[in-house]
Amino acid sequence: MKQQRWCLSLIAALVAFLPAFARADVKTQQKTQMKFEGMMGRVMGMFGGKAMKEGMIETVAVKGNRKATIGQDTGEIIDLDEEVVYRLDMRRKTYRRVTFAELRRELEEAQAKAAEAMKGERPAGQPQPDQSLMQIDFDLKESGQKRQINGYDCREVIMTVTMHEKGKPIEQAGGSIMTANIWLGPEIACLKEIREFDRRYAEKLRGPMGLSTADAQQLAAAMAMYPGMQEMMAKLEAQKVNMNGTEILTVLTMASVKSAAEMQREQSETEKETAPTTGGGIGGLIGRRLLKKKAEQPAEAGQAANRATILTIQHELLSAAPAAGDADVALPAGFKAAK
Repeated sequence: MKQQRWCLSLIAALVAFLPAFARADVKTQQKTQMKFEGMMGRVMGMFGGKAMKEGMIETVAVKGNRKATIGQDTGEIIDLDEEVVYRLDMRRKTYRRVTFAELRRELEEAQAKAAEAMKGERPAGQPQPDQSLMQIDFDLKESGQKRQINGYDCREVIMTVTMHEKGKPIEQAGGSIMTANIWLGPEIACLKEIREFDRRYAEKLRGPMGLSTADAQQLAAAMAMYPGMQEMMAKLEAQKVNMNGTEILTVLTMASVKSAAEMQREQSETEKETAPTTGGGIGGLIGRRLLKKKAEQPAEAGQAANRATILTIQHELLSAAPAAGDADVALPAGFKAAK
């Protein structure tokens, strides 16, 4: 379960971040997909699997102080009174009981493991920025776009959080940009119960809000590489309360921005590497084609040459009902403790 239910929400309040759903029993069906790019994608390969690549459709139910998240292969039941999580193997019909104290240790170990794996990945001359010298800018705007999603009439709101060195524009100093394309439908009051449960869970566990144990582990690992992500997520989450409606579909994108100095250094290195092949003849032709192809890649990807996507998370509400019974948050019949 721990390995299969990785998904977003890093990403800090990271999906503390994602659709925040109140104080009444509720049952929903939702789909979440998380994709890491570049070096982060290689590192996260150790945690992912089919669920990470294709996304997960899960049923989420909250009743009182219990929350159940059930997928096709795995599941999770959180009990705030007992302070335990039951990890379910839906195929084997077994469960494992894990205390909150054990979960905290897992989060710490996941972050330490990711940090170790990241050693040597950061290019020479690109030190980790001092977070105390960084500033965070926030922007929220209506895009004017409208569409129907899962039967709900939605409008798009775009939220952008930019982190960069104080006193310097991001294009000069480099930094990170987090963009959330949020499609808001009509207010669905019962969904607030899920958000309220996640808040209480976070207070007890002291981990990223709104995430399953597996999600929190994956995001903790991501934060080992990009520690500023947590503050950016928290900033984004704090502003969401100003929006009216229910989040039906949220697409969160995290991108890094290289500084002017890094871009100049990369250009110099590229010119040196291709210099022997950029003369005449076939070698020169091949070299020029390689340079042209490299120069065109950012445009084909729809982003500037100094930007690279780190992470994309998509969370979609498929259905919601203001009702959940005891059976929805109980251990499924026939399940036995794993040996």
